[in-house]
Amino acid sequence: MRSFAIKASLLIVLMFALSLFPQDDPQQIMQKSYDAMTLAGSESISTLTISDGKGNQRVRTFSSAQKTDEAEQVTKMIMRFLEPADVKGTGILTFDYEDKDDDMWLYMPALRKVRRIVSSEKQKSFMGSEFSNADITKPLLSDYTYKMLGSESLGDVECWKIEMTPASKKIGDSYGYSKKIGWIGKADYVARKTEFYDLHGELIKVMTADKVELLDDENKKYQPVDITMVNKQNGRSSRIVIDKVQFNPNVKEEYFTTAFLEK
Repeated sequence: MRSFAIKASLLIVLMFALSLFPQDDPQQIMQKSYDAMTLAGSESISTLTISDGKGNQRVRTFSSAQKTDEAEQVTKMIMRFLEPADVKGTGILTFDYEDKDDDMWLYMPALRKVRRIVSSEKQKSFMGSEFSNADITKPLLSDYTYKMLGSESLGDVECWKIEMTPASKKIGDSYGYSKKIGWIGKADYVARKTEFYDLHGELIKVMTADKVELLDDENKKYQPVDITMVNKQNGRSSRIVIDKVQFNPNVKEEYFTTAFLEK
């Protein structure tokens, strides 16, 4: 009888401990999601297709490389457009920090000058697409507060459904969103879908990852390779398809400089 009472007491203590440290903590899940999609390094060739909702399309090809420096807690990425002629040579360099606002630089061949993208330009369009400058980098974890909305399946992928609200009005104004709702895969922590709501609280955009690849099997690192952003307010859409990608933790450091951006 005494043994049963001890076991019952231990069970109560365990249940209390689990209530203090919930298994489905939304902020921890988002951190794991960022980690799961952060590679040590990679190089790729991608196609950006911009559709105006009336049957007209613009197609752009770009190369990119990215590298993560865990010691400095920064992921560096460079993108350079290869075609068509009107955007050829345009380049974007980003330093995506874990603990402070990211740095972004833009190079336009016509100006022959690198220009820094300031935080007030985060909500501006990325190369005329429905993706914004903010959408192509991961936000600071502390920029948002998180609320678990439950679980939901997208096709055969079981996901957590998490609401993300800017931690301040200034942050919301900077990103151009009043909130986001994300669907995070329970098996791999990959973001499968994100809804974006404008500053008036209306749904503006929906991003979906239609294909995901495991690039670093040893560390279980994934990359979405087919991403579509649909603007629900103007009918436009943009799709990024990574045509070729190679996991490469030894990407040259010289790629991630403003000097290389100008070459």
